[in-house]
Amino acid sequence: MTTTAGLWAWFLPSLLTLFFYGIGQGLVKKWIADVPPARFCLYFVVAKSIVNIGFVISQGNLDLTNPRGFVFLGIGIFAFMLDGLGWILYFQSIVYGPITIVGTLSAAYPALTAVFAGIFLGETLIPLHYGAVAVVIAGCVGLSYDPSGSDTSATSQRISRRWIPLAAAALVLWASTQTISKYTYTLPMASEGGLALCNTIGGLLTLGVYGLMHGRKLPEGNIKVKGEWLRSFLPMGLMAGGDLGVIIANKFGPISLVTPITGAYPVVTLGFAALVLRERVGKFQWFCVALILVGMQLVTWSP
Repeated sequence: MTTTAGLWAWFLPSLLTLFFYGIGQGLVKKWIADVPPARFCLYFVVAKSIVNIGFVISQGNLDLTNPRGFVFLGIGIFAFMLDGLGWILYFQSIVYGPITIVGTLSAAYPALTAVFAGIFLGETLIPLHYGAVAVVIAGCVGLSYDPSGSDTSATSQRISRRWIPLAAAALVLWASTQTISKYTYTLPMASEGGLALCNTIGGLLTLGVYGLMHGRKLPEGNIKVKGEWLRSFLPMGLMAGGDLGVIIANKFGPISLVTPITGAYPVVTLGFAALVLRERVGKFQWFCVALILVGMQLVTWSP
């Protein structure tokens, strides 16, 4: 039986991650026209470094010289390099494909994570929890659907089908990251601080390189916007805080539950869009929000 303390050890950081990711994505949506995606990647790496290194320092000394921890660090860095590659492929898939379909596919990565967790980590859930996961994922996919059909124009129909393998690869990479990072907690010298450091290094080796290659100079015709630093670093700082929340939640909870909850951040983004950006929210989207909230409530139930 799961104790209340054990439940909140992973459920609380999952909820905080849900909030951080949701507001971060909302701010990206607000300012994406002013800041190119590659420059967001640069700011994301800076934010990761500040948040994660700050967390490592707060946890005390991290022994990086003990050979017993080298396997943990190596696998951890590899896991977050996959995460960074997933983000790069996702950005590329948006360039080639309709955002509504790409977004729907990416929102389904928690389902693949649950499958990987069962196969490779031996995680098993009670039937009610499997149902809750399905409800949350269904709600996330529904929120990614654009009933207006804005991407079915003649222009979008001429877009290359290269987005399909790119988006599918991002889906697999994100699910793999969650599974591998959870596995690292079974290795000697594993810790949240160590995994936060791995997150930073993995981000530097992927998003950092991508950002330096494509984000140092603005695209031709673009003008640097006043206040770009704040418009980029604030949402990326929230996203970095969300990543840290996932690292902590994964230590104490099954990723079969943690990932669907943290991946349900579109419900927060939707609220942000409605309240701050004054976007119209349809009945179908509110229905999806209700599905997610019901699923999250069922996740916390234990026999």
